[in-house]
Amino acid sequence: MTEPGPDGLTEPAGPDSPPAAGPDSPPAAETDFEGPRRRARREREERRAARDRATAIEQARREAKRRVDGKSADAPKTVARGTLRGLKVLLWSALASVLAVSLGLILYFTPIMSARSVVVTGLAVVTQDEVLAAAAVPPDEPLLQINTDVIAERVATIRRVASARVQREYPSTLRITVVERVPVVVKDYPDGPHLFDRDGVDFATAPPPNLLPYLDADNPGPNDPPTQAALEVMLALPPDVVSQVGRIAAPSVASITLTLTDGRVVVWGTNDRTDEKALKLAALLTQPGQTYDVSSPDLPTVK
Repeated sequence: MTEPGPDGLTEPAGPDSPPAAGPDSPPAAETDFEGPRRRARREREERRAARDRATAIEQARREAKRRVDGKSADAPKTVARGTLRGLKVLLWSALASVLAVSLGLILYFTPIMSARSVVVTGLAVVTQDEVLAAAAVPPDEPLLQINTDVIAERVATIRRVASARVQREYPSTLRITVVERVPVVVKDYPDGPHLFDRDGVDFATAPPPNLLPYLDADNPGPNDPPTQAALEVMLALPPDVVSQVGRIAAPSVASITLTLTDGRVVVWGTNDRTDEKALKLAALLTQPGQTYDVSSPDLPTVK
């Protein structure tokens, strides 16, 4: 290919000459993709981002150091406060213990709170003098030194007393509560009538109360089975029926018989199904008759 020279003549193109652009040739590609302004702006943004990152790292480091320093400064204060609080609690506890022990020793060994009065309750037949004599409470003895169980046992040795309870009432009172035995049946002996309570205990030799039924048993006592069977029957009867019983015979646990005050007879039999028999008897006694048999509560009879 030739191209015009400076004098208008054409000369052949050299091997290093760029090809001539024809009408259909594409434009030459740009070798620089960003201009100086874009490059400068990009570099400024990169420097700013790097500076911001370095600043954030430094702030985070300082904040972490500040937290560590703050904990280190507060820890001794917390430990010191906790130790002081513990010492105060220990001191007050020790002081309270010393005061409690001292007060206990004073009350135990001195007559400040002694038994200056003894109150007895629950008496009906037993006299207060009997109870006080049996209790034998030492005068002016500190309440804390008094053995209430021992005093209760002394009072319970009285035949008419079923049980006794002794309580301290501060500052200077001792209360004795008595439960007396109640007679359920009476039995004649050569030395006079003996009263028996619900447990079969012979607790008194005295005239019986009105309408108290007599017991016919060979060896009455708390360990005698016929006596226990007869007492079980008496305790199961309604009050209006008990008031009509004049005598109860118990030669054995299988042949219990009641004799009413008007002469009527009740055949009871054994002490099985006692409560059921008691209900049937209360209904049967409203009917006229002489003998009332409830030995078989399913088939009670009246003759």
